[in-house]
Amino acid sequence: MRPTLLKGGRLVDPSQSLDATGDLLLVDGKVAQIGGTIAAPEGAEVVDCTGLVVSPGMIDVHVHLREPGREDVETVASGAHAAVAGGFTAVCSMPNTKPVTDNQATVGFVKRQGEAAGFARVYPIGAITVGQQGETLAEFGEMVAAGAVAVSDDGKPVENSHIMRTALEYAQTFGIPVVEHCEDMALGHGSMNEGVVSARLGLKGIPAEAEEIDVARCILLAKRTRGHVHLCHLSTKGSVDLVRWGKAQGINVTAEVCSHHISLTEEACDGYNTNAKMNPPLRTKADVVALQQGLKDGTIDLLVTDHAPHHYDEKEREFADAPNGIVGLETALGVNVTYLVEPGILTIPELVDRMACLPAKVFGLPGGTLAAGAPADVTVFDPARAWTVDPKRFKSKGRNTPYGGMTLRGQAICTIVGGKIVYRLVD
Repeated sequence: MRPTLLKGGRLVDPSQSLDATGDLLLVDGKVAQIGGTIAAPEGAEVVDCTGLVVSPGMIDVHVHLREPGREDVETVASGAHAAVAGGFTAVCSMPNTKPVTDNQATVGFVKRQGEAAGFARVYPIGAITVGQQGETLAEFGEMVAAGAVAVSDDGKPVENSHIMRTALEYAQTFGIPVVEHCEDMALGHGSMNEGVVSARLGLKGIPAEAEEIDVARCILLAKRTRGHVHLCHLSTKGSVDLVRWGKAQGINVTAEVCSHHISLTEEACDGYNTNAKMNPPLRTKADVVALQQGLKDGTIDLLVTDHAPHHYDEKEREFADAPNGIVGLETALGVNVTYLVEPGILTIPELVDRMACLPAKVFGLPGGTLAAGAPADVTVFDPARAWTVDPKRFKSKGRNTPYGGMTLRGQAICTIVGGKIVYRLVD
C-alpha cells in the first residue's frame, strides 16, 4: 500500500484537542505522523486538502443494511458504499434482518460481507432476544466472539422489563452496550406525531409519551443494574430532559439523535409525504430545539442516521400503510453542517466529536482519533461546499429521502479506510 500524505488541511481531532492547519501522513494502514509540514515519502500519494477539514473517520452506529433477506432494497455492499460516499468510514448494522441477526452465524455473515465489500468497516449489532421476540435472550457471548459490538432489538422495544434488566446485567460480562428502541407499543400505534398537524391530516398520532415512558424505564433499569444502556433515535424534549437527569445521577446512559430529528418537524408530513414518515416520528419545533441543545451540552452523545432504505413501491402507499424510515448516509453530513454548524449551534470540532470521536468511544470501536498509530480511517470534507441532493445519484439502493432537491452545505470530498482511499467526490 502506497503511503498517503494529506497536505495543508484543517486537522480537527477533538480526541487530541487538536484544531490546526497541517499535514497528515498515513503509512501501512496507520496514522504515521500528524501536524506541521511533513515531507512526502518516496512513492506517496499526495492529496491537497487546502481549505478542507481533515478529521477522524466518521462512524454511524445506527444503520439498516437489510442483508440478509431484503437485498432488493439494500445490501451490505451498497450500504457500505453509500457510507463512504457520505464520509463515514464505519457503520454499525442493526439486526432486524430476515433472518434476524441473533446468532454467531448471521453476525459472522454480515461481518464477512462488509469485509468483502471493501468500503466502510461494518460492525454488526446482534439482537437482544431470539428472533427479536422479546422472550428469550440471544447468546451474547457467541455473537460478540463473531464480531458483534452491541445488542439491540431495534425496530422493536424490549417490552418485558425483566428481560431488559437481565440483558443489562448479562451485557456487562462482555463490555457492550444494550441499545434500546424506546417505544411503549400500547401508545405507539400511529403514523406521525400526535398534534395539530396529525389532526389536520386526519392521521392517527403517536404521543411523545410513547417514547418517554420507555426512556425513563431504561434509565431506571440501568441505575439498578449499573449496565450501559444506549437510547436510540431520541425525538422529544421530554426524552432529552430524562437523559439529562439520568446523567446527573451518574447512571450509565448514552443517547443518540438522528440528523432528520434535528432538522425537520412534523410539518414535513404535509401533503402526506411518505418520505417524511419514520419511527419515532418527526416532532415539533420545540422538540427540535431541545434536541439541538441536548447535543450542544452533551446530554445527547452521538449523531446517527438510522439509514433505512425501502423500495419505491413501498413508499408509494397510503401514508398510514407506508413503511417507516428514510435513507441518510449520503445526506447526514450536509444536513448536520447546514442545521447545526451554520446556525452556530455546534462548532466544527463539536460536530466531529459527535460524528467520529464519541461514536468510537461509546461503542468501543477502533478509530475516532488521528493519533499516531491509530487506524488510518480519515474523513476529508468541505464544510462550505453547497450541493443539491439528487437521490438518483445515491450509492444506496434506497431513494426514500425528504431532502431531495434541497440545497445543503457541507460534503465529503475524500474518505479513507485503513489507509486506502475508498471514495473521492467527482462532480
